[in-house]
Amino acid sequence: MVSIHEKGWSSEALRRLQSAGYCIVQDVLDSDFLDASRSALYRAQEAIVGEVGRERLQGAGEIGTLRLPMKFDPFFYRFLEIPEVLEIVDATVGPTSILHLQNGFILPSFDAGATPHVFQNKFHRDFPRYMGGYLASINVFFAIDAFTETNGATLVVPGSHQKEEVPGIEEFEARAVPATAPAGAMLIFDSTLWHAAGKNVSGRDRLAINHQFTRSFFKQQIDYVRALGEERIVALPERTQQLLGWYTRVVTSLDEYYQPAERRLYRAGQG
Repeated sequence: MVSIHEKGWSSEALRRLQSAGYCIVQDVLDSDFLDASRSALYRAQEAIVGEVGRERLQGAGEIGTLRLPMKFDPFFYRFLEIPEVLEIVDATVGPTSILHLQNGFILPSFDAGATPHVFQNKFHRDFPRYMGGYLASINVFFAIDAFTETNGATLVVPGSHQKEEVPGIEEFEARAVPATAPAGAMLIFDSTLWHAAGKNVSGRDRLAINHQFTRSFFKQQIDYVRALGEERIVALPERTQQLLGWYTRVVTSLDEYYQPAERRLYRAGQG
């Protein structure tokens, strides 16, 4: 674990990201930001249930996942402005990268042995493609509550990133370690790292927010520009617009294609 207060913290984090596939960076979010995050997550949860419906959400095979939280609370845009996040993103997938997803998590507690078996708590990779060692995607996962062994801290398999072969589940279980971290820390990992959600048996919710950033030529999980709307996007800082995909849009007509450079839906050099 490294702290942003340590000299050269990002260089050390990047070294660990390359060697182990992940690194925990603490002291990123202060107590006020954490309190605001908790309130925003519960507001987003209520709004998502109201729009989608509890039955459809339960049928999706997820536990406490909040997709597209920015639509329901503008607070979540702030995560795309955190300097430490941008520093890691720029040093890995580059300044032209885009946000593949932002998911909030309110992981409920279950009695021992009662946690449902879903995709989240099975070992998986968020970027399931091996590209000869090319780093195409990273995750930045914030612990809004402390990650502990009893409240479902993410299980990671050190060194399992950037591998073409897929080990067996027995090896994953033998090598996996919980990514325990204090509240306010960010877990950064190569998206090819094998990991799984832990089981929350703590008796209370565990809150977190995950981001996945990719090179600009990969499709987003959600088309954030369309989902959020032009009016919202143009009011945001230019760097946030970039991350949301404002400068990597796909034209839909010849009229949109034949535009001067300053009016195009994309920027040259987005790669």
